[in-house]
Amino acid sequence: MNILILGSGGREHTFAWKIDQSPLCKNIFVAPGNSGTAQIAENVAVSVTDFEAIKALVLSKAIDMVVVGPEDPLVEGIHDFFLNDDALKNVSVIGPQKAAAQLEGSKEFAKEFLFRHNIPTAAYQSFEAKDVEEGYIFLDTLKPPYVLKADGLAAGKGVVILNDLKEAKAELKRMLVDAKFGKASSKVVIEEFLDGIELSCFVLTDGKHYKILPTAKDYKRIGEGDTGLNTGGMGAISPVPFADEVFMKKIEEQIVKPTILGLQKDNLPYKGFVFIGLIKVGDEPKVIEYNVRMGDPETEVVLPRLKNDLLELFQSIANQTLNEQDIIIDERAATTVVLVSGGYPEDYKKGKEIIGLEKIDESIAFHAGAELKDGKIVTSGGRVMAITSYGKTYQEAIKKSYQNIEKLHFDKMNYRKDIGFDL
Repeated sequence: MNILILGSGGREHTFAWKIDQSPLCKNIFVAPGNSGTAQIAENVAVSVTDFEAIKALVLSKAIDMVVVGPEDPLVEGIHDFFLNDDALKNVSVIGPQKAAAQLEGSKEFAKEFLFRHNIPTAAYQSFEAKDVEEGYIFLDTLKPPYVLKADGLAAGKGVVILNDLKEAKAELKRMLVDAKFGKASSKVVIEEFLDGIELSCFVLTDGKHYKILPTAKDYKRIGEGDTGLNTGGMGAISPVPFADEVFMKKIEEQIVKPTILGLQKDNLPYKGFVFIGLIKVGDEPKVIEYNVRMGDPETEVVLPRLKNDLLELFQSIANQTLNEQDIIIDERAATTVVLVSGGYPEDYKKGKEIIGLEKIDESIAFHAGAELKDGKIVTSGGRVMAITSYGKTYQEAIKKSYQNIEKLHFDKMNYRKDIGFDL
């Protein structure tokens, strides 16, 4: 099979790395890709949301399957674009159709879905600019901290958590009236704060059947001890130690099953990954959010623990025969630590040479914001690389990642030294 992966991050490098191991795989193309995907696939300079250019690429390279990495093309309807085009309709697309992708595209849509299907989540209300005064009144009824979420896609940065009521009201005005996140915050969801520990549950579905993949926990804040600004993710571990059999049973019965049934009841066509952001409150799981693709950097610990042939799983999604597959998980733990550019998630410089990759031993370097330039691998983004390791325990795995990071260098390289600290 000829495979096209859309995206340019660590997640897409991990997909390419995993798909490359499949005997079903003939050629892999990645659009636009990075310096990591360039080592195992052919990178093509095409934007993930330029559907006409993607069509031309699919036809010229005789692509059999498209694996969609990021959320934007899904929310914009790439799967529907393929289904509605006679030349493309027989090409498999891994990722939900536009209607179902609203689970990530709109926080309000997701909340309504959760309440409609009695799936445990935080109480909420949503507001537009004209309702800002009502928003203030609703904030008055809540206890701190206050959770404000931009309704639309804001590249993982549209959630603000504040302890001060006055600040929360000012932030609501910034989001709604001053359009802090542009169109994404033309509507804002205000939620009750859930106090607990977070984790991510990843589910594969063909629209009828589902399989649960390994759990993971990622670390969003830039600073040690979960302080500072939110980022796209600074590291991850899998499995999550506190997600024991009893807790996983609750997740499956109370959240995964009603989600898949809800998709069917609401006629939301779904073939791909459901990424459920959860929080453990006491002993109970509650949904914080849905994403309609794999997480990044969680992919860099989930896929390395999956022993199945990923293309075989994807084929069974396309054919709606996922129920015939058994998921085989590596017993070992996997951890990843993300190296970021100095200044990220705010301003940072690009084009810094990355030195020492050839010295990495017993870890895998998944490239993200890195590209090949004049024969050198240089930084091209905020999150530059994810260093993944295996171990009998997550402590052993994380130690390996940190030992290998010491061999790497680029100007103003930054990373968190406490991944897994809260476990």
